[in-house]
Amino acid sequence: MNHQPVENMDHSASHQVLGNTDYAAVTKNQRQTWASGDFAVIALSIVPVAERLVESANPRAGQRVLDVACGSGNAALVAARRYCDVIGVDYVPSLLERARVRAAAEGLSLQFDEGDAQALPYENESFDHVLSTFGVMFAPDQPRAARELLRVCRRGGGKISLANWTPEGAVGQMFRAVASYAPTNSPRLAPPSRWGTEDGIRELLAAPSASFAFTRRTVTQHYRSVAHAVDSFRTNFGPIVRTLSTLDSARQTALIDDLTALFALHNRATDGSLAAPLEYLETIVTLG
Repeated sequence: MNHQPVENMDHSASHQVLGNTDYAAVTKNQRQTWASGDFAVIALSIVPVAERLVESANPRAGQRVLDVACGSGNAALVAARRYCDVIGVDYVPSLLERARVRAAAEGLSLQFDEGDAQALPYENESFDHVLSTFGVMFAPDQPRAARELLRVCRRGGGKISLANWTPEGAVGQMFRAVASYAPTNSPRLAPPSRWGTEDGIRELLAAPSASFAFTRRTVTQHYRSVAHAVDSFRTNFGPIVRTLSTLDSARQTALIDDLTALFALHNRATDGSLAAPLEYLETIVTLG
């Protein structure tokens, strides 16, 4: 079954302003941030997370699956290999194009749509499974994004399955380090790592008769060296690319030094390479 996007649904956040936060402006800036560099390069190192998440969610052939903030398609492709009816949605066109190329290379039939996790262009209860690996957690308006996940997922056994970085893990620490270099007038948002906590997930995805299953997991990223890891992130990881572009040379050096120290702290390799275990929270929410 082909799920066409719904063009005129009244879920737009285009002019939403809550408190002093203009979420439309933040989302526009964020889209530009994730389009910086080449996140598809970074995403290759977290393919095992998508494989494990889909295994835990266990969608069956023929079921309808939505991968929210799909990036270059990691989880969508895994679900499509199970002969699920899959759509991936993301707001960065270049990442969607990379996902389409990957799908074509594997001969997989699935759909990729441009869209915002805060305003999904699909009907209510359209999907048996809604997935997101390190995607929806970055939506600026967290309650709105959570409501969208709940809205498009089928009641009576549908599942929302998420992989989100924990605040305590290496990536949570990295985001705090990068955020410390943000301009002082940056909007104050709830941290993305809220999605990496059990309390945060229960608050965001509260629904009648919903059941929650949580598992803390790690994925190990491998690079030739600490310097190689830092170079890859400063070149390809949008939030770091964008932050560095706003800093003078002294603060650029300071941020790179902080990232180098952080990668070295979490390195478990002893041969000069880098093997860093990154902690994340796997969540499976089954809707009643």
